[in-house]
Amino acid sequence: MIEVVSPGSVRPCPMVWLDSFCMRSFTGREAFDETLPITDGVLEVSFQVDTHGLRADMEDWFTRKFGEGRSVKLTLTESGMK
Repeated sequence: MIEVVSPGSVRPCPMVWLDSFCMRSFTGREAFDETLPITDGVLEVSFQVDTHGLRADMEDWFTRKFGEGRSVKLTLTESGMK
């Protein structure tokens, strides 16, 4: 689960944001090619993806693209396959 953390609120990361990040090849990291946005707040990733690096790069991209002058902070929670 990927959530956007704002003062006083937490919400699932919008699908359009996830799609924007996944479709944009700006990191140069091949592992990020193995990401697939599913729905608001849900991103399927390969085991090869470094989630700490993913969060940092997503926060940077979202801040520049959607932050409207404010820093975007995220929480990433891994869920196991059932």
